[in-house]
Amino acid sequence: MQGDEKIKVLFVDDEEHNLTSFKATFRRDYNLFLASDGPGGIEEFTKNQPDVVITDQRMPGMTGIEFLEKIQEINNAPMRMLLTGYSDINAVIDAINKGHVYRYMQKPWQREEIINAIESAYEVFALRKQNAQLLKDLDTANKQLEFLLRQKLLS
Repeated sequence: MQGDEKIKVLFVDDEEHNLTSFKATFRRDYNLFLASDGPGGIEEFTKNQPDVVITDQRMPGMTGIEFLEKIQEINNAPMRMLLTGYSDINAVIDAINKGHVYRYMQKPWQREEIINAIESAYEVFALRKQNAQLLKDLDTANKQLEFLLRQKLLS
């Protein structure tokens, strides 16, 4: 984790008891945002810019994969995970191909499995973010060196 800041996790599930259980289990470990459907999840995602997103696959109106596709268009950086109670191989394939899912997990979830998944996803997220910053810094340094070289060649 970054300093004392908690990892920001968005959890989307249409079953109220799953939202309550997730919140009760992880509220001390993570900065949680919850939504009971895809549109609510998109609103929470846009407003809070989480580091990790976990969504149920089977929800009315919008599947988890459709939700992940939509948030990917908004911001591709957060790590995405799909959670489902059904072993549907087509959902797994779609999740990987369309939602670019970091991890696929089955219900009922286990606390340690979720913690390990969130922690490893955040590690990848943080490394990607750090890499992007390093590339940006390198680009700035290269531009400065080019400018100094041109100045030297012109004098």
